[in-house]
Formats: sequence, C-alpha cells, structure tokens
Amino acid sequence: MTRQIAAMLHGQALEGAVWTTLDTQGAAGISDARSRAPMRPDHRMQVGSIAKTLLAAGILRLASEGRLGLDMPVAALLPAMAFDNPWHASDPVRIRHLLDHTSGLDDVHFWQVFTMKARADAPLAATFPAGSGLLRVRHRPGTRHSYSNMGYTLLGMVIEAVARQRYERYLDAALLAPLGMHDSTFAFVEQASDPRLAMGHFEDGAVHPAVPSFVRPAGQFTTTAADMARFARFLMSDGSAGGRPFIDPALLRRMGEPTGTEAARAGLQVGYGLGLRKFDRHGVVAKCHGGSTIGFKAMLCLFPEAHKAFFIAFNTDNETADYQRFDALLAGVLMPAMPAAAAGEAPAFDPQPWEGVYVPAPNRFDTVRFIDTVFGFMRLRGDGSALSLHPFQGPAVTLQHAGNALFRAPGKVLPSHALLVSADGKRIVTNGTQSHEQVSMLYLSSLWLSVGAGLLGLAWIVLKGMARLAARRMSPSDPLAAPLAGALALLVPLPLFYRQSFLQLGDLTAASGLLAIVTAALPVTMLAGLAMALRSTGSRTGNRIDALAMAAVLQLAIGLAAWELLPLRLWD
Repeated sequence: MTRQIAAMLHGQALEGAVWTTLDTQGAAGISDARSRAPMRPDHRMQVGSIAKTLLAAGILRLASEGRLGLDMPVAALLPAMAFDNPWHASDPVRIRHLLDHTSGLDDVHFWQVFTMKARADAPLAATFPAGSGLLRVRHRPGTRHSYSNMGYTLLGMVIEAVARQRYERYLDAALLAPLGMHDSTFAFVEQASDPRLAMGHFEDGAVHPAVPSFVRPAGQFTTTAADMARFARFLMSDGSAGGRPFIDPALLRRMGEPTGTEAARAGLQVGYGLGLRKFDRHGVVAKCHGGSTIGFKAMLCLFPEAHKAFFIAFNTDNETADYQRFDALLAGVLMPAMPAAAAGEAPAFDPQPWEGVYVPAPNRFDTVRFIDTVFGFMRLRGDGSALSLHPFQGPAVTLQHAGNALFRAPGKVLPSHALLVSADGKRIVTNGTQSHEQVSMLYLSSLWLSVGAGLLGLAWIVLKGMARLAARRMSPSDPLAAPLAGALALLVPLPLFYRQSFLQLGDLTAASGLLAIVTAALPVTMLAGLAMALRSTGSRTGNRIDALAMAAVLQLAIGLAAWELLPLRLWD
C-alpha cells in the first residue's frame, strides 16, 4: 500500500501522508518541502475538524459521569451567551444540537478563521463579541443540519464551564491520557517548538507553519497515526478504558447516527450525529469525519460492525487534489464493496408538487447567503418513478424512488435524499446534511434580474466611460464621471490584497478597509451621476441609457446592502 499511496501523492501534487488501518501504519512522501526530509509514521499531524469527534467524545465522557445532559439548554451552562432564538420558549439550543450541528447557528465568519490576530491563549468568549449577532438561530433547533464551527467552539466553553479549567487542559488529562493517546494534544502546537510536527503546505510546495484560531475547539488537534488507531478502537469498543467504564457504550453507538431532524424522521439514515457523519461512499457505509486546517487535510473512517477503521492525514491542503481517491483505496483494502441497491420497480409518486427551484435553507455561511441563493439553487424535475436534480453549479443527478419520501442516487447503498414538508409548510429536499427549500420562480427570477441588470449597468458605465476617456471627451461635469470613478475604484484594493497573506482576509487591513470604503462609495457615485444625467441637456437617448445603467447598478447596491453585503466588511 505504501507504494500505491506514494504514487498517488505524486499524482495529486501532495507532499506527504501518514495513515493507519489499525493493523498497519505507514508513511510516504516528505514532511517538509524545504529540507525534503521523509515522512515517518510517528510524525505528528494536525487534523482540523476531526478535533470535533474527539471533543464530542469529551462531552460524552462528561455525560457518562452525570456532569451534564445532552438535552440541557446551553444557556443553563453559558448564561452570558445570549442566543437570538425565535423558538427559545419551546426549543432552546441544547448541547445535543451543538454536537449534531442542528443548532441553527452560522458556521463561521472570515475574521474567526482568516486572521493573524488570534492568540493560542485567548478566552473562547472572544469568539463571540457582544453585539456581534453571531448567535442568531436561523431555523428551529434540532430540525436541520447546518455545519457550525461556532457551535463546537461553544462546546469548548461548555467543557470549561463544567470542568472549571481550560478545555485543552481538561481533555488532554481526562480524555486523551486514559485512552493512551500520549502523543496527542488539544493545545496549540507549532513546528518551531515541535520538530516531530510535519510542516503544512499548499499548492506547489508552499510551506506554512501552524497558526492559532478563534474557533480552536472546532479544529485544533495534533496527533499521530498510532494515537488515532487507539481512538478508533475505543470508539468501536464497549466504552471501557483501563478496564473501567469510561463512556456509556450506548452513547458511542449513537455517534454517527442522525436523530431528531426532519431528514431522520423521514427515514434517511445518512447524516451527522454526536461528532461523526454516516457516509455512503465508494460502495461502503462508514462513520467518518474529515478535517482541514492551514496546510493539512485528514480523514477518519470507522466500520463498527466489522471492527475496522482507517485514518489518513496529509501535510498539504491542495484545492485541486482528489483526496477521495485515498479514502477509496483504504476503504477498499478494509471492506468489500457493498452492492448498490437494485433498481427494481420503483413505487409511483406524484412529482408535480415538488417540481421547481430550490435554494439552500439554510446555507452554511450566513454572510454569503445572497450569493448562495442566487447561484446555489437547483432545479427538481420528476417523471413519476425518479427525480432529477439539476444544480446550477454541478452535474445533474437522477434519484430513484426508494419508497415513501426516500430516494437513492446512483451507486448508493442507502437512500441518499428525502422529500418532506416542514412544520411551516415549505417543501424541502435534503441529503441529511444540506437542505434546500422550494421557492417561487418569480422570487428567484427577481434576484437574477437584479444581479444581471446591475452587472450590465456596470459594464455599460465602464465601457462607455473608458471610451470617452480615450477620446478625451470626459470632463468632471460629465454624468458618467462619478459612476466611472466609483466602478474603477473597486479595483484599487486588489494590489493590496495580493501583497498581504490570505490569513489576513478577515483582519482590518489597508486592503480590507479600502474595500469597505470603495464598496460603500459605489452607490453614492451612482446616485450623483444619476442626478446629473437627469439634469443634463445632452442627447436624450444617451442620457436615458446612461441613467438607466446607473439606476441598475444603484438598485443592485441597495439589494446587496439589504443582504448585508454592502459595504463589504470582511472583518465583520
């Protein structure tokens, strides 16, 4: 297997990897592109969001001790965290909701991840500044999955409230040590202080050392392949550690089993539960969690019934690499592929009420919900025995009816989608971890029209304005002068962004500050030009087209402001 993985690393432009299948461990590639030092099986790796599975185990340990209950409202332990929850009276945000990503909270903001200002010892409460609106609940808690790094950061705070110490110190001593994971830690580790920590990389071998994060409970964990093998064995055990009960085995078995959501009630078995996600991929069903952080990528997968598992971690985060090829190889080594369900004769259903357009509900990142609504939609069509989903950004998928409200994508062992009607009467299509809500074509068309008109208006202003400049027919009193200046000003921050680290995208810098200024100024320049165009004594036809272009950009700017995208403040 080492030779295969080494060849795949080269083919995918990845620097190195460590892995374990419980029975064997291995390493391939290099640990640092600068020294070309080989990767060793005992190299330490950072695993990003796999930290959530371990933190969830820490919560289950506290629950097994009776120190908290999974159905406890979070506010009872964190009274300073004021949730903006319209359903609070009947459905407060509970610990279980944070574990399952069903709290309704947003995932994360730019400034919480892409920053050079985070400190490894900062209090977790710094992630939720007063008045920031970060704790707005977007759907009834417990009903829909929406991945949330902020939710797991709150779980870190829950641990601190119960244990009365930093969550890193508590989990290292009360979870990792009893499990024999002495080469792992929740504490921040950097390459300068730990020569065994592999260096992180991006495309073309660009190196990047570890950096702290505001949402560290959700993605800060350093480990080895051997320690992850110990952890995987424990998750598939009777819950004992050192010969003594440690975590209630019933809780361990429920990890990776979605419960309570609309999708689960509709009969969908795939989804997320208590820190693991049930996957149906590569012809096998497994309970997995992936992770990525600055310069690293990793995957943990369990096959509890066969008592097998694999863990693989890469010291490269390459946007173009196909990491699923490694998952497929390891899964294939461990488990025979299960036959996909036979097509058979699908029970009939009436697709007509379900046909139409659907938008993410909710989308993962609340700050870009306008973009996801406009460009993340999909069309649903049916023929009585099958559905076809046509995402705007992606290939079409045909879903075979599997009975009741369930449907199965090609090659899947289990039903992969469900149709349901929410408590407020909305038609929903869900795959267990992402829900889309049916909207009227009129509503979506109005957004498309707004965006299209605004972009056409902007193009007209730039092209005609530049033509006038080239012909030296532009003067300060020209109605197009201010709008052209406003449009071209949008390009001014780009060189500043190019010169700064991508990790500063969420910080208030000269680049992001200037971006906020020029995006705020855009509607002002359009309004000024529109006023001048309407008063102009020039060609009426030309004035009308110019005025129409300015009005088109202005209406888009007003719409973006209503969706909180203008002015564009990346640090907010």
